[in-house]
Amino acid sequence: MTTPGVEDDAPDVPATAETTDATETTETAETTETVDTPETPEPPGTPGTPGTPGPPGTYSERPVTERRLHPVTPFRRAWAPIAVLAGWAVHDPNQAQEQLTRLTTTTLLIALAVLVPAASLYGFLTWWFTHFSVTDSELRIRTGLLFRRAAHIRLERIQAIDVSQPLLARIAGVAKLRLDVVGAEKKDELAFLGEEEARVLRAELLARAAGFAPETAHEVGEAPARELLRVPPRELAIALVLTGATWGALVAALVVPPVLWLATHSVWTVLATGVPLLGAAGASSVGRFVGEYDWTVGESPDGLRIDHGLLDRTHETVPPGRVQTVRIVQPLLWRRRGWVRVELDVAGSANSVLVPVAPREAAEAVVARVLPGVSVPAGTSPTRPPRRAGRCVPLWWRGYGIAVTDAVFATRHGLLRRSLTLVPHAKVQSVRLTQGPWQRLWRLADVHVDTGADKTVTARLRDAQEAAELLRSQAEQSRTGRLDARSDRWMT
Repeated sequence: MTTPGVEDDAPDVPATAETTDATETTETAETTETVDTPETPEPPGTPGTPGTPGPPGTYSERPVTERRLHPVTPFRRAWAPIAVLAGWAVHDPNQAQEQLTRLTTTTLLIALAVLVPAASLYGFLTWWFTHFSVTDSELRIRTGLLFRRAAHIRLERIQAIDVSQPLLARIAGVAKLRLDVVGAEKKDELAFLGEEEARVLRAELLARAAGFAPETAHEVGEAPARELLRVPPRELAIALVLTGATWGALVAALVVPPVLWLATHSVWTVLATGVPLLGAAGASSVGRFVGEYDWTVGESPDGLRIDHGLLDRTHETVPPGRVQTVRIVQPLLWRRRGWVRVELDVAGSANSVLVPVAPREAAEAVVARVLPGVSVPAGTSPTRPPRRAGRCVPLWWRGYGIAVTDAVFATRHGLLRRSLTLVPHAKVQSVRLTQGPWQRLWRLADVHVDTGADKTVTARLRDAQEAAELLRSQAEQSRTGRLDARSDRWMT
């Protein structure tokens, strides 16, 4: 049985209006996409001054100059035909092996002589027909050889721009820009640009998104950052060793393949199962170490900046005011050292890790920067459900808890792997109360809080009367909390 929740009539994430205009001819098909949302009221100020947005019509539209990506880009895109062949070989390895055995040396050389130029031509043409330009109000990206696509991205709707450099890109001195836009389901990207060009373009786009005049945006430069936290490699390595998921994946990779061999005596079955298990074990240990190496968190006017990576360097930004949920996770073997991991949910963004491992005090200091004015409840402050909750969930009910402050709705769950989830009242989209038949028998109920990042935080097994009161109070706090919510505009 489900009791209807109380919906909040002021959603946190604005709706996105997307216009698609497709025109087909005998040769090409062209698609135009506009990433757009309703106008956001601009803060008062003097039009045309740096950092102060002006009303429409303040600036005269400058001539638009289209630019191409870095000349190294065709080498990246030339791999597409080869990737198609590799995908076919992985999908049907037996057929691929039969075809390879039939190929003579002459046939193979002819195939390579045709494939390599074709792949090179494909990479060159896709690069040649890709352009981007920055106008006074939007970023335009045109791509496509046969099927063309034009994306018009409103600058004031940009909430984050990440810079990533895979290993080969670092060697070539290029970088990739990935844009998080409010309301867009996937990120647009510019790959690749020169390192200096990528840094200058990112700074200009963020300045435009903050409302700086087009004439001065390119002069603003990248906002300075102050380092808040750096994770030492030794501490990261020890934390991964003390993580249960690492050992679980490794044990499965070592035990399952021999068992399958004894049961089936099939090499293909063992390889099909063992290779993914070894990959999972590597991703949970070595892969995480390489990806989270030299993790640095800095504070700047445009949000928290995160830099990490041993081989592939990534520069991410946590947008101000867009964080919906923060989780402080503490595995069992980390408790003695007092370490925690901080994860987050950001509306419209895939960024999910804020701090991979750090002492609790240092992690809470970073959380305070993400959620200003929010104090993290102490580990013992969340109240447990009543003892009769053990009738519904034996033993594990002791890991549940809830704490509600003036700023956040906090829930705790887990006995071995503790997790404390914080939801600012201003980010709550709706509140629901659910009660199953077994819960009704023991006068218990669950309270669900939905956020703007399509996530749900649940306070489980609360007393039915307490849950009903929590439903009403949380709905009221979510409405009043928006009055003091932090602006999600850049550099404000």
